[in-house]
Amino acid sequence: MSGFWWLAISALTIIPMVKLLPFFGINKYWAAAAVIPVGTVGLLWYMAVKLQELEKR
Repeated sequence: MSGFWWLAISALTIIPMVKLLPFFGINKYWAAAAVIPVGTVGLLWYMAVKLQELEKR
């Protein structure tokens, strides 16, 4: 049963990432890194850095 919850949470994380990553210049296939929690944090951090760069312009 815990495997089902892992897949459900992964899907709820990956689907928005697939849509958001191209806006930040990141290939959408990197959303697969969101399967592990560290990958999600890493992607969010990288998106925040890119957003700060865009705001400086």
